[in-house]
Amino acid sequence: MSDLPVSKERLLSIYQTLAQYPILASRVRQEMRNELFLRGIVNPRLFENDVRELAIASQHREGLVNPYEEEWHIWETRLANVRDYLTDRIFSEHFPYEQFERILDQVLNERGAQAQEMLLSLNPELVPVDLVLEQAMTIERMPPQERVQYEPRLQEAKVVLIRTLISDQLRYINIAKEYFTVSDLAEILRRKIGGGRIGGKAAGMLLALRIIQKEAQGLLDACIAPTESYYIASDEFYTYMEINNLVHWNDQKYKSEAQMRQEYPEIVRDFENGEFPRDIVERFREILEIVGKKPLIVRSSSLLEDNFGTAFAGKYESIFLPNQGTPQQNLTELQKAIARVFASTLNPNALLYRRHHGLQDYDERMAVLLQVVQGEQFKHYYLPHAAGVAFSRNLFRWTPQIRREDGFVRLVWGLGTRAVDRVGNDYPRLVALSHPTLRPSTNPKAIRRYSQQFVDVIDLQDNRFKTLPVHEVLNTRYPPLRYLAQIDEDGYFVSLRSSVVDGNSSKLVLTFEELLRRTPFAEQMRNILQTLERCYHTPVDVEFTLHLNNLQSGQPSICINILQCRPQSHLLDTEQEPLPTDLRQDDIIFATHFVVPQGYVRRVDYVVFVSPEAYFSLPTLNDRYELARAIGHLNAALSDKLFICVGPGRWGSSNTDLGVPIDYGDIYNAKALVELAGKGIGPEPEPSLGTHFFQDLLEAQIYPLAVYLDDAATVFNYKFFYRTPNYIREFIELDEKIAECLRLIRVSDYRPESYLRIVMNDEMGQATAFLVDEVEGEEEATKTRRTLLRAAPETSREIFS
Repeated sequence: MSDLPVSKERLLSIYQTLAQYPILASRVRQEMRNELFLRGIVNPRLFENDVRELAIASQHREGLVNPYEEEWHIWETRLANVRDYLTDRIFSEHFPYEQFERILDQVLNERGAQAQEMLLSLNPELVPVDLVLEQAMTIERMPPQERVQYEPRLQEAKVVLIRTLISDQLRYINIAKEYFTVSDLAEILRRKIGGGRIGGKAAGMLLALRIIQKEAQGLLDACIAPTESYYIASDEFYTYMEINNLVHWNDQKYKSEAQMRQEYPEIVRDFENGEFPRDIVERFREILEIVGKKPLIVRSSSLLEDNFGTAFAGKYESIFLPNQGTPQQNLTELQKAIARVFASTLNPNALLYRRHHGLQDYDERMAVLLQVVQGEQFKHYYLPHAAGVAFSRNLFRWTPQIRREDGFVRLVWGLGTRAVDRVGNDYPRLVALSHPTLRPSTNPKAIRRYSQQFVDVIDLQDNRFKTLPVHEVLNTRYPPLRYLAQIDEDGYFVSLRSSVVDGNSSKLVLTFEELLRRTPFAEQMRNILQTLERCYHTPVDVEFTLHLNNLQSGQPSICINILQCRPQSHLLDTEQEPLPTDLRQDDIIFATHFVVPQGYVRRVDYVVFVSPEAYFSLPTLNDRYELARAIGHLNAALSDKLFICVGPGRWGSSNTDLGVPIDYGDIYNAKALVELAGKGIGPEPEPSLGTHFFQDLLEAQIYPLAVYLDDAATVFNYKFFYRTPNYIREFIELDEKIAECLRLIRVSDYRPESYLRIVMNDEMGQATAFLVDEVEGEEEATKTRRTLLRAAPETSREIFS
């Protein structure tokens, strides 16, 4: 704001102030014009001529060739808007802001009582949002004793504002109305561009910030800082489609998966070639002037995103903008990025996600959250000291002593993209907040191998987002180095005791050990998560950045920026199911001890198996993607079957050398996803806890499991997977070379009249898939029904009927 010309600052202040007094704004502007006329600054007749000429020019910009074709009431509204703008602009250029305040006070004193009485009588459900806001602010400014009788009206006004500006989801409104003040809502309106709501991602971020500010006073020593944000509201999505002739794409959600995938590249091109209305472009230009050369991120914030039960994690686009070009280049890149986020509403994976969750018919509009990237410059790179994603419940514990209720964190150096994406060849630091320094492995070689190898940064010099090797960016002059890295001294990790260390950065390993030992990060993050979970009435996850202050003190303070908050995805069927103690060896299909969840899959009739040897023998990248698409077709064909998927490496990896490159849309009907690892088969198992892909699995109630074949305690029945008949061609057609990789096993072919059951016990750290005879299973089911009927007869009959 301070970088703007003085007159422009005044103009913005006058506009924002009058927006809070819509009933009196007309009278105030009339007095402002009178002041201009009396002092001879403007001639009344010439002023009205200018108003008319500017109004006609605005018609031409909208493509109205003959201005007289416009209906009279639209023309009158246009004239009034231009007159108001011209009044504000000329007044701000010739008078100090104090003169405007004197006029405002004069009008308020003359008509205050009358205006207030009229304002309080308005029905918030029927009047424009600016009037609702003024009504709420009038009540909030009242003396306490006078305000009591209007508290119900204030609550109603706040609910209407939340529903109109932010979200119409009732579970959200019930929480938000207790925390948002009218001033908060006024600030959202000031930063909102266009009509409609600001969407789920923005809604969750703002609510989390307000909850922490209100509830955690005195409990948090951490600096909880807001991120500078602007909101492109959801109605602009349809406006953009309308003016660029893109409405014909709006029926994508009802098309077949194959057609969705085939047409999506064309959709992206069409959206990128569109144009925004001129008034919206001017708002973008104003924001870029205010922000200056700070990097930006353009984030999706659809109406359904980050909602209760529907996270849409990673389904829509988020785009970093280095923002280092000329003003026009930066503006062009911003518009292109917003258009790409709009286009991602029609991303096949998002549409299939909606279809699977029963949300296909919802009018899903895309709002956009525009934020300044949190971080600082080091060399010619821009990045935060740390970033990550934190969960209030730890659903996958690598040792029983870890407390679920204390949560866990995926922590990285640099931009947080590497914490939420499953990036194949890299690893975040996993932090159990109940035992922050407890690692999944204490072996020095494993610690180094599973440390972060790459960092995401914004290259200010090249004006690009980049992924670079850690040692290309990190060196001994990095101010917070001692809290992020240790030195590998022949298998021992030594903490840095000063900023003067050997210049060989190749010995530096990102462990975050001193951050966890010497700062209150873990405790503060645990408090934040527990506070949010208590107020949300459900577990949550948050994305954040971290900045360390007072680095020279030896006990630095921390500053946390909350970038996102949503209800945490979780598995529903997590009752304790005892592992059978009388299993024969040939009953077991596989057994594993690697990071086991809690729960069970009662019945599996089919197993989709990708042969590791055949997969890694596929000669081209296209062949591997063709295999992934074949799995997607099989997933659709097996929609009424009970099946699991078993295959090499990391399912959903972006690197095909590390695993099958499937998307959520390829496996959402499966009951479990089993990753095989071992020498010559795939990379060692790495927990995907907390990634967007992991959250997809939990929402779809798909259990993720890893089987490390080199572990002596692992059981894997090769005969079942390799020597049973392959039913793949009974369900889908596929190329011969793909058919050699992909097998569909019917469990009853291995043992007649049997099916597979998977029991997972995280206390024991064991998951076992074993065969169950149909007769035995039916007897067990009958016994369960009888038990339930005795316990709750009416409810149970309703369930089993």
